[in-house]
Formats: sequence, C-alpha cells, structure tokens
Amino acid sequence: MAVQSMHKDPARKLQLVTFPAGRKAARELYLARVTGPDQAVQLIQSGHNVVLPMGCGEPLALVEALTRRAAQLQDVKIHQMLPLRRPPYLKPELAGHLRHVSWFNSEGNRQAVNEGWADYMPGYFYEYPRLMQEYLNIDVFMAMVSPMDERGYFSLGTSVDYSSTAAGLARIIILEVNEYMPRTRGNSLIHISQVDCLVENNCPLLELPVPRVSAVERSIAGYAAALVDDGSTIQLGLGRITHAVALALQDKKDLGIHSEMLTEGMVDLVNSGAVNNRKKTLHPGKLIGCFAAGTRRLYDFIHDTPMVELYPVSYTNDPYIIGQNYKMVAINEALEVDLLGQCASESLGHYQYSGTGGQTDFARGALRSPGGKGIIVLRSTARNGTVSKIVPVLKPGAVVSCSRNDVDYVVTEYGVAKLRGKVARERALAMISIAHPDFREDLRRAARKMHLI
Repeated sequence: MAVQSMHKDPARKLQLVTFPAGRKAARELYLARVTGPDQAVQLIQSGHNVVLPMGCGEPLALVEALTRRAAQLQDVKIHQMLPLRRPPYLKPELAGHLRHVSWFNSEGNRQAVNEGWADYMPGYFYEYPRLMQEYLNIDVFMAMVSPMDERGYFSLGTSVDYSSTAAGLARIIILEVNEYMPRTRGNSLIHISQVDCLVENNCPLLELPVPRVSAVERSIAGYAAALVDDGSTIQLGLGRITHAVALALQDKKDLGIHSEMLTEGMVDLVNSGAVNNRKKTLHPGKLIGCFAAGTRRLYDFIHDTPMVELYPVSYTNDPYIIGQNYKMVAINEALEVDLLGQCASESLGHYQYSGTGGQTDFARGALRSPGGKGIIVLRSTARNGTVSKIVPVLKPGAVVSCSRNDVDYVVTEYGVAKLRGKVARERALAMISIAHPDFREDLRRAARKMHLI
C-alpha cells in the first residue's frame, strides 16, 4: 500500500521549539511513519520538484529507491548542490523521468551538465534559500538525518545550508535515519511531527578524501598564510590549495572560523591550538559553518560538539553577517584570473566546472569587515606548465565569479599581488609579477596592446 502524506500545507515552517508531544507520543509517531525505501518514494509523483541536501547529507537508500521507480515517473526534477558521488539516476536515458538540476557541479555530475542531459541553476550560495522561496515550488524534501532524540527531534547533521529552508517549504518530507550521521548544534533540528515518512539505513556517510598537497601548493599556502594576522577569523574554500593553507596556519594564534564549509583542515587547526575562536566578534567561542564535508574524522569532530554550530547558508554567507567578524579573511581558489583581477573560479570558458558557491559571498563579506582581507589563490600554470592561469583576458564564455571590484589579493607560488585600491596599470603589473616567468613577456606584450602598461 502506498504511503500517504500527512501534511497538506505547503507553507508550514520549521519550529525549533519543544512540541507538546511527550517521549511516548514521539516514539509512537516514529513507529507509525517508518517504512521501507521503495514504499517511501511512492509519495513522489510525476512533475514533482525534489530537493536533496548537498554532499554527505544525500539520503542514499531513498535515492536508490527513487532510481528504481524512474520508469513510472515523468519530469521529476531533483535539485542538489555538490553531490559526492555520481547519482545512480544520472543517465541520459533517464533524463525525461528523473532530471538532475545542479546547483554546484562536482565530478559526479559535471559531464551530465556539460553534455546537456542535466541542468545547472546559477546563483550566489547565500541566496539559494531565497531562490527556493521565490521561484521553486518544492514538493518533496529528502534528507539523511541523525537518530531521533527523546523529544522527537532529528538533526540535519552535516547539511544545514539550504536544507533547513527546503524542509520548511516542502509539502512532503521523507527522512533517512542513519546512526552514522553526526548530531550537530545550531539550527539543525526537525521534529517527527513534521515528517511524512522515514526509513532506517545505517551506513557510512559519503566521504571527501583529504587532498594531497604538492610543493607548489605548499608554497602558495605559505604566501597566503603570511597575510593572516593572529586573531583573525577565517573562511576556507574547497580545494587542494586551501587545504594547504589550513596546514600552513597551524602556527598562528587565536584564530576563529566563520565559514560555509567545515573541512578536514579545520580539525587540525583546532587540535593544534591555532583556532580557539576566543577573539571573534560574532559568535565568540564558536566555530560557525553551514555544512561539513570530509572524512569520518571530521564527522566525529562535529558530532554534538558545543563549540561547533551550523546555521542556514542565508545567515552564514550573508555578506553583511560575514562583515561583522573583525579581521575576516576569506581564502578561495580560482581557475583563471585576468590582468585586472577578474576571477573565473567555476568555468573553463563555456565548460561549467563547479559553481559560484560562496566565493563571492565571502569575498564581499571580508571587504566589509574591519581589517578584513579577501585572498584568491591559484597555481600560476596548468597542463604541466604549458598554459598560464594568469591571462590577459578570460576565455570566451568564462563566468566571472569574482569581479575585479571584489578582489583584494591574488596569490600564486611566485608571490602576492595586492589589487584593491590600485589603478589598472598597477593591477596589470602586479598580476604579471606573480605569473610564471615563462609567460611574463607574453603578458607584457598583451598588456601593452590593451594600453594597460
């Protein structure tokens, strides 16, 4: 028999209060709503919009069950940011049944988006909750959560980000309960009375391997770390270089963290004593983020840890909120930067490699901060040194993730270019000075043709 939805009001919101139902009533609700994955996904109908959490918050058993149901459905759109695996339904022949809508590409969905059998929806990370509210009628929210507590609350665990908003907007909520999902503090709770049905699936979470760091990346990290003063609050983006920066910051003192992503390197920063959050002006004593992606070590670190709090991305990534942190330093990677400082951080020409994510949110927020800094890091070359990543102009079709007005510092293995407050000629000369020596003369010739120098 198909499971029926318990809720009809599409506008219901999460209420983070203690519900009047006691422990016994919460347990009775749980038992009444637990079912199998194949039964749970019967709630999903043709034409529905389904939202999944990012990263390791993906409900693995439910997605597998929905894939098995694909032939029975038409035009179901599945929205997700940063999948950590290739979704099992992501096949060209299933696109008319279950169509993937990416909010940030990864290795798991990059091919599908660029070949046209999946879609990409651009946006600043902090605005995705608003985009959902204004433009997306969410029929179903499915997520992996921690086990229910005695009062009937689950935790969204590693993925609060846009998930907390999606849960409040969805007409139907289906949860996958997993004892491996950490219970996180902040604004991560959802009550059993708000859930239409749930399944149990105790399996290890998806993991993001610790990046290997090269000598070049360590060199870049050294220059970037030198720009970070003791007592700063930092944000680190995704990538090998930013992981190297985390390693290079371990001799700093009194650092704080306000970030979108909580990473493996942040565990090392806390364990080394570099991060204690004591000098933060916003959430002093707390390590703030909206999602976590890494190995089991990171997930164990954030489990029920009073110091760690996760909040919706509409809060953590709001540039106004970010700017309230004294000496806020945002450190993010780019794929290509031109002579004026425009950053292509998500596309290689027309090829959509990743997404805007929170890079622009934090670049702008850091510049609002008293004593704040925005740092863009990248290797000077690609393809074994045959291509310069510092270019006269970005490739045709490239997406400008950070405009020249948003860029403060750019760092390569050849040094630091300070761009903010500089005229175009000074910017071009600074960028040429941190390019690979093999390409500097070509860049000078191009700059002269462009009348920059």
